Amino acid sequence: MKHLLVMVCCALLGAAIVPAVANTRTVPAGTWGGDHVLFEVSRKGAEIEFDCAHGQITHPITLDAHGRFNVPGTFTPEHGGPVLRDEKPSSTQARYSGRVAGDAMSLTVMVGKEKVGAFTLTRGQQPNLMKCR
Repeated sequence: MKHLLVMVCCALLGAAIVPAVANTRTVPAGTWGGDHVLFEVSRKGAEIEFDCAHGQITHPITLDAHGRFNVPGTFTPEHGGPVLRDEKPSSTQARYSGRVAGDAMSLTVMVGKEKVGAFTLTRGQQPNLMKCR
């Protein structure tokens, strides 16, 4: 009888959890482009390319009920000229926040208390990048 009760409880808990997971919204996968930024979203996170930097988010970007997100990631400044063979990029922790409404995204990038930039992106649009020299 105890085993049956435990099985019923587990089934009920599982049924309650599945709809919550199924209703979780994430930023739609694909290319999001804008002036000075490319945001390549996948189920696993995002790769971000800026004019003279790049970044990474290593987990799904979940949206709240209002389409907002606020996730940690990395930000790596770049420089013009060649990259030396033994040069190691200096990634720093960053915060990527914004809002998605249909095919439009606003994005703010923060490194510590410094605002690196604010961008407007469109899903399916190619970016307008000007790589550093």
